[in-house]
Amino acid sequence: MPPRRSDLLLAVGGAVAGAAITAIWAGGARDVATAAALGAALGASRRYPRATWLAAVVILLLSAAQARLPGDHAFTTYLLLAAHAFCAGRWDPHWRGLAGPAALVCASVAAMTAADESRVASVFIPIAAWGAARALRERELIAAELTARARELEEEREAHAALSVRYERARIASELHDIVAHAISIMVVQAGAGQRLAHDPQLTAETFKAIAGAALQAEQDMGRLVALLGDERAIGPAPDLALIEELVARASGSGLDVALNLQGERAGLPVEVGQTAYRVVQEGLTNALRYATGSAVRVLVRGDRQALLVEVTNDPADNERALAGTGTGTGLQGLRDRVAACGGTLQAGPLTDGGWQLRARLPRRTAAGAVAPAAVSPRTTR
Repeated sequence: MPPRRSDLLLAVGGAVAGAAITAIWAGGARDVATAAALGAALGASRRYPRATWLAAVVILLLSAAQARLPGDHAFTTYLLLAAHAFCAGRWDPHWRGLAGPAALVCASVAAMTAADESRVASVFIPIAAWGAARALRERELIAAELTARARELEEEREAHAALSVRYERARIASELHDIVAHAISIMVVQAGAGQRLAHDPQLTAETFKAIAGAALQAEQDMGRLVALLGDERAIGPAPDLALIEELVARASGSGLDVALNLQGERAGLPVEVGQTAYRVVQEGLTNALRYATGSAVRVLVRGDRQALLVEVTNDPADNERALAGTGTGTGLQGLRDRVAACGGTLQAGPLTDGGWQLRARLPRRTAAGAVAPAAVSPRTTR
């Protein structure tokens, strides 16, 4: 119901109630008018709470000056007095609104004294009615705050869900790139070599074997990714540090001149660090196959008590433009995110001799929730 309509109904209802009760007790026309005026004043209590109880105080004092009560009966006065005190507590938003019930108590005591009626009820009734209204108001305010907070939490939940979807898509895209790019690079290199070695059946067979191996490995990794989408518990062991040797061996079998150098303390690494180190080597070998075919590649994995250092360095390519890089940078971007999630740093870029180096430093232990920004060289799109 609109506020103005409810105010009008309250005013009419108060006036009718005051006049009717006074008429029942055989009050005179002046008493009916006084009670009706006191009841009608309730209609302004929502918009003008202080003016309303001030009007009630004036009516009570005018009645006391004539040694009468509004409605000429204590029951009528108590009823309307309680209504005014309730409205004062309900609609006056400030605690200084205590002046309302205090003024009503004083005025009603004066009226009761002048009319020679009991003053006890005129003290407790306004205070009780005001306290009940104030408690109702506080309850409504708390309910409104809880509703607003619930709405905010729902909005935050929806935003978090949308962010989680975006993060999951980016993670899947990164996984897909790692799987497909490496396998396709091996197959492209081997296919190109197979065309040149078509006259040699033995070398051709080895080439097709390498292509088949890369395709099989990609199929297995794709199966793992599909399982990841369905049920994380269905995933087998993720790539770790121990599989770097197998990765390098496969790259060497594909015709890449690659050497692996393992140094220092590498045991006891967190799973995330081992997985990220594997992806760093995989990305470095993929880039070497793509852009520096035929160049020597050196992989260094060195561990100490503080961190694990992973480097993939390739010599200059026969075609210098190969190192300029025309890729989308998707692989390096995903790798930056992986390294940053471990609290590490990533550097990727050309060397002074024309080669290329991918270098990651991964701390053994990171603070919970810490995500350090990855340091990347300016020219990293490869």
